[in-house]
Amino acid sequence: MNRVLVANRGEIALRIIRACRERGLETVAVCSELDAAGPHAMAADRAVTIGPAPATESYLRVDRILEAARATGADAIHPGYGFLAESAAFAEACTAAGVTFIGPPAGAIRLMGSKIAARELMQSAGVPVVPGETPSDQSDRGVLSAVTKVGCPALIKAAAGGGGKGMRVATVLAQAPELIAAARREAQSAFGDGTLYVEKLVARPRHVEIQVFADDHGHVVHLFERECSAQRRHQKVLEESPSPALSERVRQAMGEAAVAAARAAGYRNAGTVEFLLEGDGDSARFHFLEMNTRLQVEHPVTEALTGRDLVHAQLAVAAGEPLPWTQDAIARRGHAIECRVYAEDPSSGFLPQAGSLLVYREPSGPGIRVDSGVVEGAEVPVQYDPLIAKLIVHAETRTDAIARARAALKQFPILGVRTNIAFLLNLLDDPEFRAGRLHTRSIDERLAQLVPQPPDPPTHVLEFVAATNFSQKWEKFVAATPDPWQTLRGWR
Repeated sequence: MNRVLVANRGEIALRIIRACRERGLETVAVCSELDAAGPHAMAADRAVTIGPAPATESYLRVDRILEAARATGADAIHPGYGFLAESAAFAEACTAAGVTFIGPPAGAIRLMGSKIAARELMQSAGVPVVPGETPSDQSDRGVLSAVTKVGCPALIKAAAGGGGKGMRVATVLAQAPELIAAARREAQSAFGDGTLYVEKLVARPRHVEIQVFADDHGHVVHLFERECSAQRRHQKVLEESPSPALSERVRQAMGEAAVAAARAAGYRNAGTVEFLLEGDGDSARFHFLEMNTRLQVEHPVTEALTGRDLVHAQLAVAAGEPLPWTQDAIARRGHAIECRVYAEDPSSGFLPQAGSLLVYREPSGPGIRVDSGVVEGAEVPVQYDPLIAKLIVHAETRTDAIARARAALKQFPILGVRTNIAFLLNLLDDPEFRAGRLHTRSIDERLAQLVPQPPDPPTHVLEFVAATNFSQKWEKFVAATPDPWQTLRGWR
């Protein structure tokens, strides 16, 4: 493996490009016309524009990505996360084209992408699952029969689902027919697959996931857990590790279950096994939720906690090398927190924002890491996910990590678009969060207490923005020739 094409954009593309450079690998960026001069395109050794701004015409075009690989001589492709990262068809197309897919085998992606097949596999492997039914009769009547057997409250879920799409809660049986039809419509629209199954609703669970890694030499390890219960409408807001809910006994049992799940799936490379957790301490019970067959957005939490570089390991395993660490060699130290900084307006229902980043200054200091895909003056587009940056902090204790995260967010000025930074600060100050008592519905239930009302910007801030905006426009006007420091690709 000598040249890696990164089939993604934004902060994850930059993260992969940096790791490739550290391993002496050349990189190729693919980009939409909108991203042609973006940070990830400029950071790579080569860049290929593959289509217009909409992802369906660029980042989701398998044919154009493979053509870019052929044209540039790339012998490997890293999909990052999102877009085509969990597409079994894309992994198969890469293999058929003679290009190494830096991720799990297509068979494992397809197997774990079906919630029904994954659930049945986990049961056979002895991994605990939520009580439920996977009806072979997929008519509305067949799914209703499954709801009746499971009993209410029940979750009606899309087999190909994720992110809460194609999912409905039936609190009483009389609601079920209407909810089944709604779940099927949404699943068909979102995933092209209306297959449904039913699970018993777990009241106020935590969402705890285990990072796993496997190679081609029979080694499978876990790198401990990430607590992901801080969610809004099933979308993660903040992640941390260790989980304040786990005892050492339950932590070990979950790690062993995650390794068993990866082995059962014939897994390779980085993956995450997600669990629902009921209760705290030694009495807590966990149930398999799903497996994400890719690198996670929140992987820096694990890197900070363990000191292990997951992207380096992905590249090594894809090249046929054994895992660079054994289970006994993986230890954790301190506490890590990741805050997702989005261009969105919490006071307007978290409406995604777009516009120019008039001011963008990242915090720095001991124990602070920022993974971002933007620069000051860049445009935040409407066509893609509004994630601006991920703030990752590490400290000796959870209390210190929370304090470090708060201090860093307060030193993270972003002007030009509204962000969720004030919301994140409120969450970090929340008594339930500080006590480690959040469950997956906590934020939704207490949203009014967490969403800040935006104050009018002070006059001096408006004056600063106006001056900065004028300065940027003036610099563009007087620039007779491009700045080589800004235009040379992959300069080393």
